[in-house]
Amino acid sequence: MTEASILVIDDNKSVLSALEILLQFEYKSVQTLFNPNQISSFANMEKIDIVLLDMNFSAGVNTGNEGLYWLNEIKKKSPLTSVIMMTAYGAVDLAVKALKQGASDFVLKPWNNERLLTTVKSAYELRKSKQEIHKLKKQESNLKQVINEDKNFIIGNSRALTSVLNLVRKVAKTDVNVLITGENGTGKELIARELHRLSSRKDEVFIGVDMGSIAENLFESELFGHIKGSFTDAKEDRAGKFEAAHQGSLFLDEMGNLSLQMQAKLLSAIQNKSIVRVGSNKAVNVDIRLVCATNCNLEQMVVDGLFREDLLYRINTIHIEVPPLREREGDILILADFFLKRFANKYDKQGLRINNLAEEKLMEYSWPGNVRELQHTMERAVILSEGNVLKPTDFLLHAKPSQSFENGPATLDEMEQQMIFKALDQNDGNYSAAADQLGISRQTLYNKLKKKNK
Repeated sequence: MTEASILVIDDNKSVLSALEILLQFEYKSVQTLFNPNQISSFANMEKIDIVLLDMNFSAGVNTGNEGLYWLNEIKKKSPLTSVIMMTAYGAVDLAVKALKQGASDFVLKPWNNERLLTTVKSAYELRKSKQEIHKLKKQESNLKQVINEDKNFIIGNSRALTSVLNLVRKVAKTDVNVLITGENGTGKELIARELHRLSSRKDEVFIGVDMGSIAENLFESELFGHIKGSFTDAKEDRAGKFEAAHQGSLFLDEMGNLSLQMQAKLLSAIQNKSIVRVGSNKAVNVDIRLVCATNCNLEQMVVDGLFREDLLYRINTIHIEVPPLREREGDILILADFFLKRFANKYDKQGLRINNLAEEKLMEYSWPGNVRELQHTMERAVILSEGNVLKPTDFLLHAKPSQSFENGPATLDEMEQQMIFKALDQNDGNYSAAADQLGISRQTLYNKLKKKNK
């Protein structure tokens, strides 16, 4: 006996009895309704697998309109239920109309028992298929939400960052290709994810690819996929990143690391909006929003013959330059506080704060590693902290060439401050040793730092 629930709706009690007798030996549950008006109040319609529905309920009426009306009512309550229409008045156009409105099949009265049972069985298989498809679509939707979940945020309110985000909001509404440039650690992927989040594709997947990590011999397989047996390790068909990102966004990072040969293959896929899996000769159309990123000067690479000019034009419809942290005045402390709270919670060190001198040290540093360096610096400081207050000595920052004074004039106070912090770094935060190195007393060192903080 099949584990299925069947509902028969007909105003002829003889029909109801005959179908109930026929079906009860085949299916676990068979229910009947004499009046179709009971459909509106029928409980748990979504649990009914198959409905056998008469098309005419009023005497002398054989248009089938009543059946079509109740078909729509059943579909409103339970879209996945299979509905088989029954009528004594066969007409091809009526059958086609019923199928277009969602019926799974059509049965003429009087019916052939064997043929009716086959029709019901097919309708049940259709119901199971619909349920499976619905389940898979729900799982796919949940998976996309997990993949797209971004636990990082764009933090800051500086003028430089606000200008970038304004441009992102304008561009996100379109499907144009975007090139994001900026130094390492500035948050180029976050900008790409923000473009996706604000776009019409936000409910689809965001796929990120580090182009610099792909070996040249695996480039086509990774991006375009392959078919089983196309090379030694191709043990099964596999979709590439382009297919995986279909209808969503594809983010290609580190574009400056591509060889000219890889650039040519990528250009072809972008131009044709289709890919061919390795080992296949069948083109697969792809619909993606392309976002690329690099920390290289692609224009200079074009001049040097290292990057294709036509590829640059293809990926560079809109150019977004992400500013380095040193140009985001005011954002350093906002970000530091954000990371402090995150890592204090992660490592169970609640109540941590940064004192004024430490804040000054963070503000003075040029952050050559940008936001990523600040994040790692804050995590290290939280992990190694021994009290509730983070002091300058808790932040071991290393002077970089960009901190020299060759790039412009500096005041005596600024030079003195740099020397003090440098001495503290070189002496691992030991104030006495730093004071000895500078040729001043420990108290004088404290006084100078306090003076600077006022």
